[in-house]
Amino acid sequence: MNPANTPAPSIAPKLKGLNVYLIGMMGVGKTTVGKVLAQRLGYRFTDTDALVEKVAGRSIPEIFATDGEAGFRTLESRVLGEVTTYRRLVVATGGGIVVNRENWCHLHQGLTVWLDVPLDVLMDRLEAERDHRPLLQTAEPRTTLEFLLHQRRPRYAEADLTVTLTTPETPDQTCDRLLALIPSVLKETAHSEEPDRDP
Repeated sequence: MNPANTPAPSIAPKLKGLNVYLIGMMGVGKTTVGKVLAQRLGYRFTDTDALVEKVAGRSIPEIFATDGEAGFRTLESRVLGEVTTYRRLVVATGGGIVVNRENWCHLHQGLTVWLDVPLDVLMDRLEAERDHRPLLQTAEPRTTLEFLLHQRRPRYAEADLTVTLTTPETPDQTCDRLLALIPSVLKETAHSEEPDRDP
């Protein structure tokens, strides 16, 4: 078995059931990395954007079109509040979830990890996905992305851990680096474990 694909049995017990929340800009790979991380930890994976679509019965572009960004953010906060009632989850969050200060009350109940990717790399990744990214439906998507990153960077920096992705690497390699960092921020008095429930 490839060592990069092996579980992380020594890390999971130290988390004591804490959820792991992946934050960062759209396109950084939160969903891809999150699925691998969940497998490695023996956790379950969920994605707040997918949950919002499930609750609304509509796609995110449709929600933006009918309810605007404010309507989407309201649903997003509601979904996050529900997710925090569960344990042993790796949660990929929407890029703008950090903007609402109330959301941090929920995020701080778990371990937050900022996946930080340079602007040029983000733009390359998102070029083919613009039709599915409502906030990039502008005449100057790069300028918009740069503005959003500048606006959100101070909030992302509040994360417990930061993993900067400056060179190409696999999701497993990213997880290796993340797992190596986790013990440095875990408190001795972590939350007690509770029974798992499906979100």
